[in-house]
Amino acid sequence: MQYQSINPATTSPGAEFALITNEALEATVQRAADAFEVWRGTEVSVRSVMLRAVAASLREDAGRLASVIIAEMGKRVQEAYFEIQLCAQICDYYADHAGQFLAPEQVPGVEGALVLKEPIGPILAIEPWNFPFYQIFRVAAPQLAAGNVVIVKPSELVPECALEIAALFEKHCEVKGVYTNIFGSHEQIGEMIADARIKGVTFTGSTRAGAAIAEQAGRNLKKVVLELGGSDPMIVREDVPVEWAVQQALFGRLLNTGQCCVGTKRLIVVGKERAQIVEAALARIFAKIPAGDPGDPETKLGPLASARAAQTLKDQVDRAIANGARLVTGGNRMDRTGFYFEPTILADMAPDNPVYREEFFGPVLMLDAVASDDEAVSLANATPFGLGASILSEAMQEAERMARRIASGMVFINQASRTQADLPFGGIGQSGFGRELAEAGFGEFLNRKLVTAVPCGTPPLGA
Repeated sequence: MQYQSINPATTSPGAEFALITNEALEATVQRAADAFEVWRGTEVSVRSVMLRAVAASLREDAGRLASVIIAEMGKRVQEAYFEIQLCAQICDYYADHAGQFLAPEQVPGVEGALVLKEPIGPILAIEPWNFPFYQIFRVAAPQLAAGNVVIVKPSELVPECALEIAALFEKHCEVKGVYTNIFGSHEQIGEMIADARIKGVTFTGSTRAGAAIAEQAGRNLKKVVLELGGSDPMIVREDVPVEWAVQQALFGRLLNTGQCCVGTKRLIVVGKERAQIVEAALARIFAKIPAGDPGDPETKLGPLASARAAQTLKDQVDRAIANGARLVTGGNRMDRTGFYFEPTILADMAPDNPVYREEFFGPVLMLDAVASDDEAVSLANATPFGLGASILSEAMQEAERMARRIASGMVFINQASRTQADLPFGGIGQSGFGRELAEAGFGEFLNRKLVTAVPCGTPPLGA
């Protein structure tokens, strides 16, 4: 394993970083364990001040930090800048709410019974490359606010983003060791999961890797949170304007060049004639989307993050077509420098197509026509994933009824799937379990300790 970014637009290599030695890894874990004993005792107000300072630095340096994202994984400049702003919002949110979330709870109807919320220790976070700042901050901010400490294993594709994050916490946190990066191997990560000093594990990535990590954590009785793949459907009911539905589908599918676990992967249109209109409109737009330098504000489509990502997507498209899908537009890598892939539409892709059960991590949209709302919900539930879903409809009550029938962790009505600090994020099925963000994410690695008291001299219960 090599920690080195390759600029996806130019294919120029970035700096290369050596794997951490076993001796340095041992020292890092012990440093985190020692830091936890100090950090857990700090006032919540101190942690909040630190997070607000980090948020301020993120905003002040947003342009430069966005340029690091662009160079390492090819995100368009507007999206990279938004990612930095979102991280600042997450820090501010937990700075504002940590005290409330940690407040003891009185057990209803039981006098003298309290539930305390206490941090548990060092948390290992194994994070991907597609949102290299956000996916670390959505773990680090709540866990540091809660009094835990965090060791992050970033993707080998974005090491410099991880170093920038570490520098922010090093600058603003007086207790050293509460946030640490490790550039580790798979074997070293396995050893960390088994290490008694590591008290919890959170992972964002593929379903296959998540299953392996959950197995390791389970053998060691460690709490684990998994945010895995998705194949989010967007249902377009018959009562919505076609032009607006097309806009929603474009945003949902092409955000981050389609490299978004909660992006719109499947467009399910109720009504075959309407589906033909939507297909034609999207095909015209997809064929003309200008790809280019992700640092140029005029660019509408950036590169995929790696050559491997582009080849994987090409293989999936070819297998889907071989198994009966109809190629509407796109389907190939672009003939230019960089890891660019044509915006692609695959239609008439039946659920028994083996590729239908996979996640397309790039600008590929599956489009299906159905005859009814019931058929739309059935098709929405036809994959093993269950992360997010969208329903476009003017009839809110009917949309809400459909939302209750969709097997997913999140449903967004009249908007593409999205994320923000105060909304819980997570899925079911092969999309994982546990939650990030909001109060739910804050509490994933807390010990909810019952403390109950009665007056001295009270007879034993039942005596």
